[in-house]
Amino acid sequence: MRNPLKGIDVFVAAVEAGTFTQAAERLHLTRSAVGKSIARLEARLGVTLFQRTTRSQSLTEEGARFYEHCLRAIEEIQTGETLLESGKWQMQGRLRVSMPALFGHLCVAPILLELAEAHPGLNLDLSFSDRAVDLVEEGFDLAIRVGALPNSSALVARPLGEHKMAFCASPAYLKRFGIPMNIEALEQHKALAYARFGQVRRWQFVIDGQREERLPEVRLLADDLRAVMDAAVAGLGVAWLPYWLVRDALRRGKLKELLADQPGVDYAINAVWPRTLHLPLKVRAAVDALLEKLPARLAAVEARA
Repeated sequence: MRNPLKGIDVFVAAVEAGTFTQAAERLHLTRSAVGKSIARLEARLGVTLFQRTTRSQSLTEEGARFYEHCLRAIEEIQTGETLLESGKWQMQGRLRVSMPALFGHLCVAPILLELAEAHPGLNLDLSFSDRAVDLVEEGFDLAIRVGALPNSSALVARPLGEHKMAFCASPAYLKRFGIPMNIEALEQHKALAYARFGQVRRWQFVIDGQREERLPEVRLLADDLRAVMDAAVAGLGVAWLPYWLVRDALRRGKLKELLADQPGVDYAINAVWPRTLHLPLKVRAAVDALLEKLPARLAAVEARA
C-alpha cells in the first residue's frame, strides 16, 4: 500500500529552507538524497513541484497549492499530538445512533451508555426501531444492522459479530404435544412467527450445508419479538428466536431448546455509517467500543443453558 506521507517532510523542509542544500543540512541528509526524494514525490503526484535553475529554485503553482495542504495536514497532526500529550482529547457533541429495538436495549445501548459515562462531553441520541433508517437523509451518525446488508456506495459497514437463533417451546407445551427430534417432526408443530413490515420471517435450517426456509402452520403472528417469546412461554407453540432474547427463559426453565444439535443459522451484526473522508472521533470511538465489548456480551448471552 502506498504511503501518502512519504517524502512530505523533505518537501516541506525544502520549501521552508529555500534550497535543497539547506534542507539537506536541516534533515542531516545529502543534497542528492533530498533531490531524489523530491523527484520521487513529483513522479508519484504526476506534477512538477519546483522550478529549478542552476542558481535558484521556486515553487510551481501546483507546488504552492500542495504545500498549503501539507501545512494543514502537519498542523492537524501536531494538534492531535498536543491533545494526546495533555490528556485533553475528548469527544464532544451529539452521537445519533439507530438500532433494532430489543437487540438495542439488551446488547447495544449498555455499551454506548458506558462510553458516554466515560466521556462527559458526549451526548447520546438513541433511536430504537426495527426500521432500516436512511442514515444520510435522517441525520444518523451510526446504525446497528442485523442480517444481510444491501449494497450501497454511500455507506461503510464494519462487522461486529453475529448472533445465533434457537427453536424453543415451554415444558408444558412439549409435555402435551411431544418433543420433536428432527426437522420433519418440528414442522408438525404450531409456529409462533415474527413478522417485519408485513413480511413473515420463515424458519431457517441448514440441511446438507445449504440454508433452507420452511414454516409450519402459524398459530400466532406478531411484529414484536418479545410478544413471540411470551407466547412461547405461555405454551402456545414453537418459536424461533435469538439467543440474546430467550437466554434467561432457557436458564430458568420457562423454555426448552429444541434441536440443539442441528446446525444453526447465524445473523451478521454490522455497524453502518455514512461514507466520509474523515470519520468523526465520536463515531470511531463508538464502533471501537462495540467491537471490543459486543462479541463478549453475545458469547455470554448465547452460552447454552
